[in-house]
Amino acid sequence: QVQLVESGGGLVQPGGSLRLSCAVSRSIFVFNVLGWYRRAPGKERELVAGIGSLGRTNYADSVKGRFTISRDNAKNTVYLQMNSLKPEDTAVYYCNARQADTARIYDYWGQGTQVTVSS
Repeated sequence: QVQLVESGGGLVQPGGSLRLSCAVSRSIFVFNVLGWYRRAPGKERELVAGIGSLGRTNYADSVKGRFTISRDNAKNTVYLQMNSLKPEDTAVYYCNARQADTARIYDYWGQGTQVTVSS
């Protein structure tokens, strides 16, 4: 069983920064994509950022230029650096690891970490 443990959430003022970390219990080389999702109150979960096994990244339009996803293969950890935070970034952030073969897609999730942007 794969475990993902997020950390780094908290309360920050608008314009501030946070770095989220996601520690994975096995080598992250086996996953096709690692990503961060978020769910704001009253809204559906949305993809924030993703990074492939070769390092290619993609971002939601709402966070482009402000957020950066990265991975440390030696530490089996994925990061989300969040700068210029806005109140609308307030949400529970979830780490995701996706492994796919020709027959199935396997999604693994962390428990989530709360990010609150408020003055």
